[in-house]
Amino acid sequence: MTPRDPDPEAAAEAADRAEDAAERAEASATQAEDVAAAVVAVVDDDDFGQPGEPFEKRNPFYLGFVGALGALLAWFLFEAIVGIGSVLMLVVVALFLAAGLNPSVELLERRGLRRSWACTAVIVAALGAVALFVVAIVPVITDQVTKLTDNVPGWLDQLQANRKIQELDDEYDIISKIQDYVANGDFVSGLFGGALGFGLRILSALFNAFIVVVLTLYFLASLETTKNAMYRLTPASRRDRVTRLGDRVIRNIGGYVSGAFIVALCAGLSSLVFLFVVGLGEYAVALAFVVALLDVIPMIGATIGAVVVVAIAFATDVNTGIVCIVFYVVYQQVENYVIYPRVMKKSVDVPGAVTVIAALVGAALLGVVGALLAIPTAAALLLIMREVVVKRQDTR
Repeated sequence: MTPRDPDPEAAAEAADRAEDAAERAEASATQAEDVAAAVVAVVDDDDFGQPGEPFEKRNPFYLGFVGALGALLAWFLFEAIVGIGSVLMLVVVALFLAAGLNPSVELLERRGLRRSWACTAVIVAALGAVALFVVAIVPVITDQVTKLTDNVPGWLDQLQANRKIQELDDEYDIISKIQDYVANGDFVSGLFGGALGFGLRILSALFNAFIVVVLTLYFLASLETTKNAMYRLTPASRRDRVTRLGDRVIRNIGGYVSGAFIVALCAGLSSLVFLFVVGLGEYAVALAFVVALLDVIPMIGATIGAVVVVAIAFATDVNTGIVCIVFYVVYQQVENYVIYPRVMKKSVDVPGAVTVIAALVGAALLGVVGALLAIPTAAALLLIMREVVVKRQDTR
């Protein structure tokens, strides 16, 4: 069997297809060469040379520029913080008050109330107590302060009977100046820069009190949410420990704030009873309020309150003044060694030297508010030092 001859038409068709394919390949190659030439031309036009070495970070110009920029930024932030210092102070006070009310909220929560209802109950009780104080106590205090003001000239007249005081008065004319100043009737407003300045300070104090109350309500209602949000910023490996330490610090602050008010309440009530007993009932409510208010200030508050009461007692009667001295010396020992340790033993554990230093530093930095916040802040720092820094050093 002989092989079949190839079909001439099929061979011609295959040849044509091969020729077309060759032509298309040649056109593609030509097009690729043109594109490559165009790219080379563009590259040649935009060729700016080889990049140099990275800028040396230890170069004096670089260090000076970055350092000056950082200093300017730090100064700007410092000025901004100083500018809003009063607002930050209100925020800090509101945070401490919220922490002080939080134990009451947690107590109601343990009794079965939801946190929203517990916060509402505590807030209503706190506002009710403030309203009751304003309605019932403020008019009494105002009347008694007025009586004190009216009696000051008479007490000054009594001082003139003392020979030594009379000699000093003859030389410096002190008592007559004080008499005229007090009898003028506007010496209180003069302390604040006149009637207008006194009114503006009253409005400013009321506005600040309103802001603190509003912020305290917000912080108390959202305390758990705020804490959890802050704790989530820490790494997951350390979140549990940070949460425990943070809760402990907040609990200590709340315990200290609550304890400070309890100690001040004890001082005010004991002073009220004592003043009625010794015959100073005419000024008892006002003086007891002063003692309670000043007793909140660590270290010196109770002493200042006692000095105020003793001074007025001596102006009224010498024997009453001596009895007041004895009472407040004894009471301060009882408060320092019995009441205060029992109230504060579960909230703050701060050595005496640290308490003194913290109160002095806080008072120097922020005045009375700094003195009030110094002890719980010192307790928080000691807790962090003991649980973080000391334990880390022990493992090395």
